[in-house]
Amino acid sequence: MGVAGVPLRELGLVILVAAALTFITTGIVRSIMVRSGHMAEIRERDVHKQPTPRIGGVAMFSGALSAIFVADQFPALTRGFQPVTPEMNAVVWGAFVIVLVGVIDDLYELDAITKLTGQVLAGVVMSLLGINWTVLYVPFGGGTTIVLDQVASTVITVLFTVTLINAINFVDGLDGLAAGLGMIAAGAILVFSLTILHDQGGMVSAYPPAIIAAAVVGMCAGFLPHNFEPARIFMGDSGSMLIGLMLAAASTSASGKIDMSLYGTVDIIALMSPMIVVIAAVFVPLLDLVMAVVRRVRRGQSPFSADKMHLHHRLLSLGHTHRRVVLVLYTWVMVVAFGAVSYSVVPPAVATTGVVVAIAAAVGITWRPVQRAAQESLESN
Repeated sequence: MGVAGVPLRELGLVILVAAALTFITTGIVRSIMVRSGHMAEIRERDVHKQPTPRIGGVAMFSGALSAIFVADQFPALTRGFQPVTPEMNAVVWGAFVIVLVGVIDDLYELDAITKLTGQVLAGVVMSLLGINWTVLYVPFGGGTTIVLDQVASTVITVLFTVTLINAINFVDGLDGLAAGLGMIAAGAILVFSLTILHDQGGMVSAYPPAIIAAAVVGMCAGFLPHNFEPARIFMGDSGSMLIGLMLAAASTSASGKIDMSLYGTVDIIALMSPMIVVIAAVFVPLLDLVMAVVRRVRRGQSPFSADKMHLHHRLLSLGHTHRRVVLVLYTWVMVVAFGAVSYSVVPPAVATTGVVVAIAAAVGITWRPVQRAAQESLESN
């Protein structure tokens, strides 16, 4: 099984299956797309220089689906597939809908409203089949748990899912960026899910978020070798929206499954762990999404219109190379996501010290080109 009832070996195999199948299938999809001539044309906002095939999301979906099927075969993980835990069925069908919408968009360029409608439909399907925000914990005023009715639960779940789908979709602008961020974010959620499994002694409801997160880690890891700069294939909207939906599914499934009595009342961060981890794991993509929407609305543009002002474009303007931009964004996502998770794993003082040190290091890495340019300017004078 693993440590204290935690199926580490089985979840590791789920990751390996997803990675291997995604890696193999991506090569097949790329070959088919190249032979059929379906290549992504170079747009004004793009940073790649050559036409490249899309719909890598199809390969990612096949890897994730295979991993979920394998997980169902392991006695140590079948508890996540019982009738009392319908999340696995919900995420499969929600993912199918979003990948279908993404493939159509990758091939025929859907308009923003149609694509948004497809995203909402995927969220509704996932919600109605069993993945929902059923309770919200509000830490203010002594702490309050709000139990949501079916309508409120579905609305919040769909809003959360659509937000994450677009956050990952918006940040997918550099080779390897979305796949790497998705892998890191899912890894943070997986670690958090493992703490829930450990603390609650292998409670049935804690299995689905761990399995979903493991599948996302694996499919992103398997796709990354094909997609890291210089990319030989793009995941397209079929891939970026799939990552967003599965992150939303894992996060939603993990919410409210922590036993508050296991933690001291003074440890507010630990009490808020489900919400903090959910927000932290996708902090950078969400920040980029919010900044983009505000920027475009202020200009009188549609929030879905494209531009070259995303975080990765700004880092390029600072002097980072393509690869360094991706690594800088990886660093920030790791700092925020795993920093939040650390409060549920180690004592708060240790976690805080680690987070402060990590943030200082990330700031130094981010501004290094500016510092280097300033130093060279001084030396030249």
